[in-house]
Amino acid sequence: MKIIAVTSCATGIAHTYMAAEAIERAGKAAGHEMVVETQGAGGYKPISREIIQSADVVIFANDVGIRDLDRFDGCKIVQSIPKTAIKDAKSLIAQAEELAGK
Repeated sequence: MKIIAVTSCATGIAHTYMAAEAIERAGKAAGHEMVVETQGAGGYKPISREIIQSADVVIFANDVGIRDLDRFDGCKIVQSIPKTAIKDAKSLIAQAEELAGK
């Protein structure tokens, strides 16, 4: 299964990247293809619409708004916050699997 994760926090520093790392590790451990976009204080490199549309599900772990949110129109989305992603990324992957029906 292909999962995209987008993470962002209020300051755009530590929790953004800690959440991204935790989700990526949990997803790979479960055997999924992972693509992660961090929207931090230093900006972000957007995932292309083509890659987004090829994903089975998207995980948002954010405390602030996701930039260019319209890229994700029509996607199955698991919504969370960075704190949850850092502490229990495995549960977010399980929610993504359930939502995608896999």
